[in-house]
Amino acid sequence: MEDLKITHPFIELEKEYGAHDYHPIPIVLQKGKGVYLWDTEGKKYYDFLSAYSAVNQGHCHPRIVNVLQKQAETLTLTSRAFHNNRLGTYMKYMTEYFKFERLLPSNTGAEAVEAAIKITRKWGYTIKNIPEDKAQIVVCSQNFHGRTSTIISFSSDSGSKKHFGPHAPGFIKIPFNDIEALESVLETHPYVAGFLVEPIQGEAGVYTPDTEFIKKARELCTHYNVLLITDEIQTGIGRTGSLLAVCGNCNCLGDCEQQETYVRPDILLLGKALSGGTYPVSAVLSDSAVMDVIQPGQHGSTFGGNPIACSVAMEALEVIRDEKLTQNARRLGEIFRSELNQYIKQSTIVKQVRGKGLLNAIVINDSESGNKAWNICLALMENGLLAKPTHGNIIRFAPPLIITEVQLYDCISIITSTLQTFESL
Repeated sequence: MEDLKITHPFIELEKEYGAHDYHPIPIVLQKGKGVYLWDTEGKKYYDFLSAYSAVNQGHCHPRIVNVLQKQAETLTLTSRAFHNNRLGTYMKYMTEYFKFERLLPSNTGAEAVEAAIKITRKWGYTIKNIPEDKAQIVVCSQNFHGRTSTIISFSSDSGSKKHFGPHAPGFIKIPFNDIEALESVLETHPYVAGFLVEPIQGEAGVYTPDTEFIKKARELCTHYNVLLITDEIQTGIGRTGSLLAVCGNCNCLGDCEQQETYVRPDILLLGKALSGGTYPVSAVLSDSAVMDVIQPGQHGSTFGGNPIACSVAMEALEVIRDEKLTQNARRLGEIFRSELNQYIKQSTIVKQVRGKGLLNAIVINDSESGNKAWNICLALMENGLLAKPTHGNIIRFAPPLIITEVQLYDCISIITSTLQTFESL
């Protein structure tokens, strides 16, 4: 089942006229609704990638689409040269929703990370009194924060990094989920301004750290006067069974009986599902003591905070709350992992199931350079479910959070029956 044998006019157009910067599953999609996608031949599939968790609310959610359409007919863009009647309302809504004092609006996840790096460095120089050009930011190996020239400088992915130098200095890399390594760096490097971390490493294969890792990182950052920056661009907005992965199992960021589970970062990065997958929206959230180091002219974005983005993001978050998608992700995620763990007890091809909420992955018994995971995903596609490998031998499973229990069991059946056909190969 080699994808090179699959041809399609739209695929050929991309190959002929586009940059060859992606290796997609060989399918051409033309329609999406809820948990389903349809290809150009009309075949229906379960979406088990959700555009890398951007479509938590499901494809073309009618409430979000309606808000987008209405705003697009009224006012689309003013730039930040002028005020508009949506941005201030959005900033108030977001800061109250996530309990921070300030918001910096942007468009993509990588932009939010870049802004956080700038804010952290300037905070280090002007507040922590780090000597100019000496500020360092601690990051984790196998991270994925984007592919801009600064971000790839601290990437572990050679494909993203090789031949794109010279790389930006100022980053110290430690192993993910290694609190001793973080403490050692903070003890011996006085010029560290921030620690940038994903609560769960999605692109690395849904690498879920120890329960106490983020909590202990928070304690160390506080002790050493270092900003904790959590990249929740993929893990946030209900995906892991809590509004944010750093919430533990708390739904409301500390306003409930499980308040002790919430680890509050100094800078919170959001994107992807912040718009329900309908429009590029990302955000940097922090308190005034950190955010106010940025002054007029020092950072900006023509499209950041545009009226469409503001309106869409607020409705996307209302959908998460009104439809209780966080709770659904938590409950169905437990079912998914339980059922898959039952399967792998007798499996020779699946080594591990891991994840949280509806962000999960299976580790295939193959090397990272092997093709088993890719071929399994092609077989899943033939059987009506779309997923994609990461790191060669890992398959990520992340359906829209609106999926029902009946639909989930149907998908589990597709996954296990597909895996079964590979057990003896």
